[in-house]
Amino acid sequence: MKLKLGVIFGGATVEHEISIITAVQAMENLDQEKYDIIPIYIDKERNWYTGKLLKDINLYKNFDDLKKYAKRCMMYNKSGRFVLQSIGLFKKIITDIDIILPIVHGNNVEDGTLAGFLEMLGVPYVGSRIIGSALGQDKVVQKQVLHNEGLPVVDYIWFYDSEYFIKKDEIIMNIEQLKYPVVVKPATLGSSIGIKIAKDREELTEAINDAIKYDNKIIVEATVKNLLEVNCAVLGNYEFQETSLIAQMKLKNAILTFDDKYIGSGKGCKKAGSLKNSTMDNADFKIPADLDESLTDEIYNLAKKTFMVLNLSGIARIDFLIDDKTKKIYINEPNTIPGSLAFYLFDKNFKNYTKLLDELIILAIKDYKKRNRKITSFDNNILSTYNSNSSLKGSKKFHN
Repeated sequence: MKLKLGVIFGGATVEHEISIITAVQAMENLDQEKYDIIPIYIDKERNWYTGKLLKDINLYKNFDDLKKYAKRCMMYNKSGRFVLQSIGLFKKIITDIDIILPIVHGNNVEDGTLAGFLEMLGVPYVGSRIIGSALGQDKVVQKQVLHNEGLPVVDYIWFYDSEYFIKKDEIIMNIEQLKYPVVVKPATLGSSIGIKIAKDREELTEAINDAIKYDNKIIVEATVKNLLEVNCAVLGNYEFQETSLIAQMKLKNAILTFDDKYIGSGKGCKKAGSLKNSTMDNADFKIPADLDESLTDEIYNLAKKTFMVLNLSGIARIDFLIDDKTKKIYINEPNTIPGSLAFYLFDKNFKNYTKLLDELIILAIKDYKKRNRKITSFDNNILSTYNSNSSLKGSKKFHN
């Protein structure tokens, strides 16, 4: 019997379209003999849809037309069954769900929001749980945690938009202690959206004003000299971690931009039709990276430690910055649901995309069974001996 696999994607996020592409690509690579694939699309207004045609990338060229071929739905726990139900006058159960594969990017979904909803329902799902998802999304808190654990991060300044409006000059003076150029980022976005390099005060204020359009929390980081950027994926959970090959980015710009990743002359987004063999990351990169054995081992060690410290699970891509002259390594940030699920970082002779997806699903099932063996509630009801009259008297006395 096939496993009924719900693939959730989309959402009210600026990375909405990237999520669609990643999800459609994954659905094309899932083993059709093992899984009954059920697409679950969340539109930008947070409405949920399902339908087999949602597996076709061409359907998303016009979002209004898309809704003609899909049913609005909701998901809930029906006496231990996880079901999709239609919405409307005549409601009916569309299908059961055995397990969820979330393929979402960015705020309102990847940041722990969706994980929290799935936890509340009790449905098994692939990937990091709430705390790992939240830490992976917030660049400020994740740096605070990593630094507290003695892991290397670049120097940075962070602030809220409200603080900036009140004490702009003080914040700019603090940032300038980092020395120009600096990197300005919205703290909780991904896909390089809203990120700019500032070489002077004028560019800094412009970059901050742009970042504030996307987020209420801003982080400004010191740049790394002689920059070499590398990525390494980690597959696993708190018990074991398997690292991928290391990719060395060939930067067209001083930082990896949204256009580098998704719109450049490479593969992925620009390709219509089948996405089965595309990587989704259009930036040029070299796999494996040109690193000596010592640096390679250090990257692997730091990738596993980052994965563990941030409570990650499933697949995550860890991005690193290296000063190619001093060989000093900094953890840039993790991506808890990376584009293409980072399948291209694994040796395809040993782990192709289909096998990677299988391993992620098996890992999620095992984790779910382990969690269900833990105590999550008590059989006895403490309210059965609760003296309501006594409580009310105490309450009256307090208020009087």
